[in-house]
Order: sequence, then structure tokens, then C-alpha cells
Amino acid sequence: MIARFALALLAALTLSAASSADDYLRPAQAEGADLSDGLAHAIVASGCFWCTEADFEPLPGVIAVVSGFAGGSEANPGYYDVVRGRTGHVESARIIFDPAVISYQALLDHYWRNVDPFDGGGQFCDRGAAYAPALFPVDEAQRAAAEASKAAMAERFGREIAVRIADFDTFWPAGAEHQNYAANNPIRYQRYRFGCRRDQRLRQIWGG
Repeated sequence: MIARFALALLAALTLSAASSADDYLRPAQAEGADLSDGLAHAIVASGCFWCTEADFEPLPGVIAVVSGFAGGSEANPGYYDVVRGRTGHVESARIIFDPAVISYQALLDHYWRNVDPFDGGGQFCDRGAAYAPALFPVDEAQRAAAEASKAAMAERFGREIAVRIADFDTFWPAGAEHQNYAANNPIRYQRYRFGCRRDQRLRQIWGG
């Protein structure tokens, strides 16, 4: 987590001070996406939102992924307050997708392959409540799918699944320095991801 603090601070210093969470486009505006165009959205948490964003962006039918925070009660939370556990939020990603191309169920299937489902105390090298895995269904259909998917994972592995399914209230985008982090900072991102042993752990769980 200390390494992420340093990387985040460096990224922030390279951007204009105007690039704050307040100035960043709200999720429904991200990449020109408008949910009235027949698009849908999903909120997931799988630890580091840089990684969650990078894991979902390449999927066909995914229009945009926004890094941010969900699950807390404080309005417009700041990054450092969140990761220090002061707000009750977790690092999350808002996935805007075309349900005619990719279903919520397909997003869930991809989610499980990119999370450690047994670790509720954080994810990989990032520890603490701000990195705990969670699904935030935005409607009853998503909740039913999420609960069935979690039950299927428990049956598959024969053990308790630590990913919580939580009520969704508000998604708060993180600052601009956190958006598209992997694409904008490929060397730093790969160094972080490798050092966190994220992919190594995923191979232990899923093989391959």
C-alpha cells in the first residue's frame, strides 16, 4: 500500500491541480456514455481500482470503466481518506456496458476470474477495508444474479466466499490521475501489479 501511495502521489503531481474528483466527469458522462442510450452499469470492487479498470476495459461491449469509490456514507470522499479507512468506502470501478453485447452475468464471470474470492481483508498486497472485494448490484435483477453467482463459487470451491454483496447508493469517481492509470502509466502499473503478485495469486486459484 505504501508503494501505491508513492505512485499515486507522483501521478497527482504531474497533473494540473484542476484535475480533482470534483472536476472529473461524473460516471454517466464518462467517455461520452449515456445510460439513456440503452447502456447499463455495474459497480464492482476487486482491490486496487487501477487493476479492476484494466481487467474490464478490454472486454467487448464495455464502453467505459471509471475508477472510484462505493459503499461509504461520506460525500465526495478523497483518495487518501478512503485508503486510510476513514470513510467506509472501498476502491471500486463503475463499468458502463452495452447489454446487447455483454451481459451482467458475463461481467460477473469475468469478475470472479480477477479477484481472490477468499480474502475479505483486502486483495493481494493491498490490505485493509478499503480494498475488500464487493459487488454493488444496482437493481434487483443484478442482485439476484450476483447472489446466484456467489453461491455457485461457494459450491465450486467448497468454502466460504468473502466477497460481500452490498446495497448500492452512490458511486464517487476518483481523481483524474487515477483514471486509465494502466494506459497512462504502463511501466509503473506493471511494476505495481507484478510486485503485488496479483496474477500469481489468480493462477493459484484458477490455474493457467
